[in-house]
Amino acid sequence: MKKDNLTRLARFKLNEKRRQVEQLELMMAEFDRMCADLDAQIASEEAKSGITDQNHFAYPMFAKAAHQRRANLANSVNDLRVQINAAKIALEEAEAEFEHAEKLQQRDAQREEADLPRMAHG
Repeated sequence: MKKDNLTRLARFKLNEKRRQVEQLELMMAEFDRMCADLDAQIASEEAKSGITDQNHFAYPMFAKAAHQRRANLANSVNDLRVQINAAKIALEEAEAEFEHAEKLQQRDAQREEADLPRMAHG
């Protein structure tokens, strides 16, 4: 029974690590989409004003703010990449731990099956 609990715990950890990786990847995809939206808004503002130089005195304020937001999002995406890499390593470790727990449980089950005939005769 103890090995069964070990397997359940390992499965729980594995599922949790998978969920974390998925969540981080979804967040990164959303940030990438937001960056693309901001790029489109910046291009639209620049096209309306006819000014693409951010240092020009008449550069649209909205475009300046959008550039800053996009830079912040890009930094967040880079941070998420680091977190995803760490989460994937943790996921691999959880997968190995789960496989090990399953093997232990199977080994114990086989031993118990082998012991049953001996108990019936003895």
